[in-house]
Amino acid sequence: MAGPALHPETPSHHKTQPLKQIAIDYTPDACTHCTDSNTITVTFDHRGGARWRTPARFLYGTFSALIQCPSGNTSGLNFNLYLSSLEGDKSQDEIDFEFLGKDMTIVQTNYYTEGTGNKEEIHDLGFNCSEGFHEYVIKWSKDVIEWFIDREMVRRIERKEGEGFPNKPMYLYSSVWDASYIDEGRWTGKYVGCDVPYVCVYKDIHVPLETAVED
Repeated sequence: MAGPALHPETPSHHKTQPLKQIAIDYTPDACTHCTDSNTITVTFDHRGGARWRTPARFLYGTFSALIQCPSGNTSGLNFNLYLSSLEGDKSQDEIDFEFLGKDMTIVQTNYYTEGTGNKEEIHDLGFNCSEGFHEYVIKWSKDVIEWFIDREMVRRIERKEGEGFPNKPMYLYSSVWDASYIDEGRWTGKYVGCDVPYVCVYKDIHVPLETAVED
């Protein structure tokens, strides 16, 4: 029989459960949530986009979803899966996956501490993110952040002495929005909108089992 060291138990803060409830921050009629199938859709059209989040914040853990991004000419749009201590807060902690509509074969990772980011990295997906579902995972602990795509680690950050590191309880968020005004369209491209509606689908969403924090 193999010893326990060969099959270590998952640390409690990385045990997960299906997401059962969401809160919708804006445009609720552009966001659907089916608890039975654990599926969420976000639509961008003449109404703009929508943003959903978990009702509770979490302090560390593993967050995952299968995502199929919108199809067509998505230039200008941003679709994402990210953690944030509070969207819109100037001192937020944040950990991101962001898809940039100008190129459906890349994804950007980033993280913020006390509102300071500028830690972007671009990753070549090796596929078109609109052509099927792929798994995106953020594993966050006190000293380490890891990003995974289809079970392959694409980035790992370790806490360094004297440097900031995300340590605030965070919601899991996702949205689809027009980011074409940022950097004069160089980030996500100029918005074209010739293939509306743009629908981003999330399924099999999992959040930590034991690390929810009461507001």
